[in-house]
Amino acid sequence: MVSQLLIAAVVGIGLGVFLQKGRFCFVHAFRDLFAFKDSRVTKGVLAATTLTMLFWSIAYELGYYQGFWTPGWGLTGLVGGFVFGIGMTYAGGCASGTLYRAGQGYLHFWLTLAAMGVGYVVFTLLFPTLQTVYFEPLTFGEGVSLFTVSPVPAPVLALLVTVGVVVVYATVVGRERQQGAADQAVAADGGHRTSAPVAGFQSLVHGSKQYIHGFREIDDWVAASKRPWNPITAALGITAIAVLWFTQVSIVGVTGPEARWTGYLLERVGFDSGSYTYWGSVLFKGEGVRLTVDMVMITAVIAGAFIAAFWSGDFSIRVPKRRRIPNAVGGGFLMGAGSRLAPGCNIGNIYSGLAELSVHSFIATIGIVAGVYVMTHWIYRDVGCAV
Repeated sequence: MVSQLLIAAVVGIGLGVFLQKGRFCFVHAFRDLFAFKDSRVTKGVLAATTLTMLFWSIAYELGYYQGFWTPGWGLTGLVGGFVFGIGMTYAGGCASGTLYRAGQGYLHFWLTLAAMGVGYVVFTLLFPTLQTVYFEPLTFGEGVSLFTVSPVPAPVLALLVTVGVVVVYATVVGRERQQGAADQAVAADGGHRTSAPVAGFQSLVHGSKQYIHGFREIDDWVAASKRPWNPITAALGITAIAVLWFTQVSIVGVTGPEARWTGYLLERVGFDSGSYTYWGSVLFKGEGVRLTVDMVMITAVIAGAFIAAFWSGDFSIRVPKRRRIPNAVGGGFLMGAGSRLAPGCNIGNIYSGLAELSVHSFIATIGIVAGVYVMTHWIYRDVGCAV
C-alpha cells in the first residue's frame, strides 16, 4: 500500500507538471479545432493517445498490467458523453484541464470542481432510479477491450490502429493544404496580390532566428523549463507516466476518483455516504468509504500543476469575473453528472478508453466530441466557426 501511495504521488505530480507546462486541455484540443482550425493541442492528444495505446498493448501482451476499465457499451456513452462535452466546453476546461488550472490558481476552476461534486451527489441520489430507466434499457452489451478479443497480438492491433490514424490525419491535412493552395491560385488569377508568400518567408526567417536563439541557450535548462512546452512534448511525458500507472495500478481516470472524494468528504462531516448504492457498492466496491490510491493521485495532479506554475512564474490567485461564474457552476455540474451518466470523462474515455480500445469508450468519445462541437458553435454563434 505504501509503495502504491508513493507511485500515486509521483504519477500525479508528473501529470500535473506535464499538463500545466503543455497547456494540455481537451477543450482546447477540440474547441480550438472547430472554432479556429487550430490543431496544436489536438495533435498532442492524438500523439498521447496513440503512444499510450502502443505501450499499453505491449504491457498487456507481456502480462504487466493491472486490468482494463470496460463499462458495458450502449447509448449511455453517447448520451452521457454528449452532456459531459457540453459541460466541459461551457466551463472552459475538461476534467484534467480543470485540475491543472486549479493548481495554477484559477478560482474559477475550484468552483467548477465544487459544482462537479454537486453533480456527483445528484447522480448518486438518482442512481437507483437511473439503473432501471436509463442504464438497463440503454446498455446493449458487456464491456470489452478489443485487445482481449483480437485474433492478432495486441501490439500488432495497436500498430494497425496507429497507422490508420496517421493515414486519416495525413489525408485530412493534405486536402486542407491543397485547398489552401487552390485558394491562393484563384486569388492570383484574379489579379489580387496575396501576402501569403511574404508571410511564409517572414515566418521562416523568424523561425530560424528562434531556432538559433534556442540553440545558443541549449545549456540554459532553467530558462527553457520556465517556458511553455509544445503539446507533443507534454504528450510524451504523459505517456511515460500513464504506462507506469497502468502497469502498477490501473488506467488513468479523473472523475471516478473525484466522485469518490465527494463521498469521502461527505462521510467525514457525518453524511452516511456508504449507505448509498453508488458510493458504497459501485465506487468503493463494498469495502467502506476510504482513501484510495487514485484519489491520492488526482490530488497530486493539482500539487504538480502548482509546482510547475510556481516555477514558471505562472501561478497567481485569479478571481473569476462575475459573468463567468455561471460557466463554472453550470458547466461543472454538467461535467459531474455527464461523467457518471456515460460513465467516464475525457480522460477515462478519450485518452485511457481509446488507448485500451474499449468499445464503450469509442461510443462515449463520439458523444463527447459531438457535445463540444454543438457548444462551440453555440458560443461562437455570432461570429461563426471554422469547422
